[in-house]
Amino acid sequence: MTSPAKLPPTLTSRFLEAVELASEVHGEQRRNGTAIPFLAHLLVVAGLVLEDGGDENDTVAAMLHDTVEDGGGRAMLEHITERFGDRVAMIVEACSDTLDPEHEERWIVRKRRYLAHLPQVVDDHVLRVVLADKVHNARSIVRDYREEGDALWERFAERTAQEQVWYYRALLRFFSENRPGPLTEDLRRAVEELELLVALDELAAPSQSR
Repeated sequence: MTSPAKLPPTLTSRFLEAVELASEVHGEQRRNGTAIPFLAHLLVVAGLVLEDGGDENDTVAAMLHDTVEDGGGRAMLEHITERFGDRVAMIVEACSDTLDPEHEERWIVRKRRYLAHLPQVVDDHVLRVVLADKVHNARSIVRDYREEGDALWERFAERTAQEQVWYYRALLRFFSENRPGPLTEDLRRAVEELELLVALDELAAPSQSR
């Protein structure tokens, strides 16, 4: 007997409230070096979370996953807890490199700390939102790299192409071991294309410098 298909989660006014809060925080922001509204990233991540079977808490957290790191800090995390509950706040905190955005650190330092912390995360709801975020970031980098080539890295003053590859390889290793599935395969394809594009640029570099 075939089991009934799992119904998608019902999104209530909580999700619309999350969209509203995200718009308040990120409404004027654009994706780094582009004219694309930052809200587009949040909406895509929320969509990936829903496609992967996430519930409303996961989807609300996906909309808010950058609000703490992008300037709200601990006060924003407390606000999210009060407005959306402990589960949403816990997921948002797990997605954040730092709870103190005013404390400036180099990109590589933050990412090393984040990667060191990831093995402690065992909650599948957290991993789903983190993975959806990384998938869309990796896809966006690859898409822009195809169009702009090596000039893309001028947007990122703190990081090189090789550092980006290192970071996404590490993420892929973690998720391949801890959360295999369609979303991790999406990350694999993006990382493999990123590696190929960087390798081709490096091969072309000596001939271009002659």
